[in-house]
Amino acid sequence: MYHTAKKLFLSASVMLSMGAAAQNMPIIQTQYTADPAPMVHNDTVFLYTTHDEDDATGFKMYDWLLFTSTDMVNWTAHGAVASTKNFAWRSRDNGAWAEQVVERNGKYYMYCPLHGHGIGVLVSDSPYGPFHDPLGKPLVWNPKNWYDIDPTVFIDDDGQAYMYWGNPNTYYVRLNEDMISVKDTVTQIPHINDYQEGPWFYKRNGHYYLAFASTCCPEGIGYAMSDSPTGPWTYRGHIMDHTPKTRGNHPGIIDYKGKSYVFGLNYDILRLQTKEHSERRSVSVAEMHYNADGTIQEVPYFKEATLKQIESFNPYQRVEAETMAWGYGLKIKKIDDKGICVTSIDDGDSLIVKGVDFGKNGAKEIFACVASDKEGSSIEVRLDSADGKLVGTLPVPSTGSMSRYGIQTAKIKGAKGVHNLVFVFRGSAKTNLFNWDFWEMK
Repeated sequence: MYHTAKKLFLSASVMLSMGAAAQNMPIIQTQYTADPAPMVHNDTVFLYTTHDEDDATGFKMYDWLLFTSTDMVNWTAHGAVASTKNFAWRSRDNGAWAEQVVERNGKYYMYCPLHGHGIGVLVSDSPYGPFHDPLGKPLVWNPKNWYDIDPTVFIDDDGQAYMYWGNPNTYYVRLNEDMISVKDTVTQIPHINDYQEGPWFYKRNGHYYLAFASTCCPEGIGYAMSDSPTGPWTYRGHIMDHTPKTRGNHPGIIDYKGKSYVFGLNYDILRLQTKEHSERRSVSVAEMHYNADGTIQEVPYFKEATLKQIESFNPYQRVEAETMAWGYGLKIKKIDDKGICVTSIDDGDSLIVKGVDFGKNGAKEIFACVASDKEGSSIEVRLDSADGKLVGTLPVPSTGSMSRYGIQTAKIKGAKGVHNLVFVFRGSAKTNLFNWDFWEMK
């Protein structure tokens, strides 16, 4: 069924790569993602997400994923950076709900709800992980209810850290400088109009913001403002209105390279396969704008919103194959010692990297690291669309197995200037043609 769905959507994929479709589809298509938690670090957006399994009907969530980008449209998958198994005190593996990562003093703290067992915290020396549990117990937990979900953490200018969370009630607590202990008792704040869950706490130009998933169902994205990190909070309306186009939501908001962005979630990738509802969600992002008084201009639904690439992509470097703007039907997974690779590559599938700058002189050659147990496969290198100008064809012969990698090369001719780069996969075997680790142009 999944392969059939890929074929059915191929024409739409071609339209997207041509720029004929103005729709702003979810930014990750190789996995189901939800509960976006973006963090800007070293001029890169680190996007942490939850992960709905491919066969989920209800919430089936075991781990937390990481994706990175420097241009907001091409995203590199880094796989799972933590899971419920990091918490030895958990009672079950399912329940890896909405997390957030913040940096302090060179360490990275991931605040994770384990549904029904409070909120835990993990720590790492790197934003890529590995993360470990420094406490061996929840950071906060009220066993009398199941409200302890969706933590959001912000460190104010004076160094004081705050954590907000909760559904349907909203709570906050001050954290100590160690970020793994609380300074005082938990406080419940008065109900904010239209608040449901998924708070996102931040500060901008002297204003404190609490964005949130608005009252279910369907959920939109609402927000409140305050002059203090602890309120009182004034409801200011919608960032994105309630819409039946998405059943749930969960905001993540950042400023990056002079622009503001709101992340959220929807079911737009699932809808390419079926109209039946399952909890298989996908993260989207749109540009967001503030008024002079700090209030936020309402953003249309993601598919009608604007997301522009903010810098060209450089092909003259090692590029992980799991870096893409569009790769519907493909999958990524960790394979042996090769790290994350692109797999589930079938005949006719395509992978798009947007806004690639080949320069005035153009590319002359492409190198790709691939593994295959089949003969007769290839990668067509095209410009702008899956049926666009063919500038090279890279052969993918059998390397003996899907875990034995080798470098293949091909000449490139006619790739100059800035274009969408489209890799189209061909193979007589039709399915599971090869695994792909990385590529580079010269």
